[in-house]
Amino acid sequence: MREHEHYADFESDFDHADDLGWQVKKAKKALARTEGDVEPGRRGRLTEEAKDRLAQMREDAVAADVPPDGDRWSTWGDADQGPKPYPSWLVTDLSAVDRELGVVKTGKEADVFLLERAMPGTDRSCLMAAKRYRSNDHRLFHRDAGYLEGRRMRRSREMRAMANRSAFGRNLIAERWAVAEFAALTTLWKLGAPVPYPVQRDGTELLLEFVGTDGAAAPRLAQLRPEPDELLGLWRQLVDALSVMASAGLGHGDLSAFNLMVHDGRLVVIDLPQVVDLVANPRGPEFLERDVRNVAGWFTGRGLPPELAEPREVTEMLLDLAGLR
Repeated sequence: MREHEHYADFESDFDHADDLGWQVKKAKKALARTEGDVEPGRRGRLTEEAKDRLAQMREDAVAADVPPDGDRWSTWGDADQGPKPYPSWLVTDLSAVDRELGVVKTGKEADVFLLERAMPGTDRSCLMAAKRYRSNDHRLFHRDAGYLEGRRMRRSREMRAMANRSAFGRNLIAERWAVAEFAALTTLWKLGAPVPYPVQRDGTELLLEFVGTDGAAAPRLAQLRPEPDELLGLWRQLVDALSVMASAGLGHGDLSAFNLMVHDGRLVVIDLPQVVDLVANPRGPEFLERDVRNVAGWFTGRGLPPELAEPREVTEMLLDLAGLR
């Protein structure tokens, strides 16, 4: 996956924006007239306010170019793309059109929409879940401090902004969560873990494989009341999934029956922005133990024999796989 750079210089930020044409030229002229926005002696460096205005100009320019049969042109070419080989169902044509079909789920930190990407004039299309993190909510990731331990920050200025929860800092936090989830999904998909295919990441928006049928999302585990045999099968699938994650040094960080989906009898792990590096994060084993305790409690509460879902035994097994015992 490509290394992500936050808020690059004006010139490099728009190297790929030939399609904006005169809008880019207009933005450059406007910035040239703005006093005090460029630090003396540092060509092309912008203040946060100037970057916000620049981003708004770009958004306005893109919004002006709307396809006739959709909400926007495909953003595939401008995004961090998912792992190869690309799934056969995925539409990767740059001339494809994205169209929103409704809301799938709303949450404190992000909302999920059903999105169709289709090639005009053909029957080629695919459904995706568009997960969009919000950065303007003061509650944003109120528990983020513990999860961020072990994640390296590249710039002290960014670290200060995130610590102070300025508007710039909140946006950085939201984007870092999106980056972390996309990276985790990419790693786990390559390892064969039961996670949605990560299609792309563009800023704070993730496009993911839609888990469901005919536009209806698959149910969360919490919504089901499985029969004993199905319950045992789902538990075994979950332990296998957690084993793959632990072998990669990762823990979910916020696992519960609400962050697991069941589609055609297959368990799918979702919602991974708070993924934990079990080795680098000093609280990694604590988060892992909590994850296991939460889901084991749900399964035993639905009738699974406690001796088959003993949290301490499962946690110790996972820590062994992570190389922490």
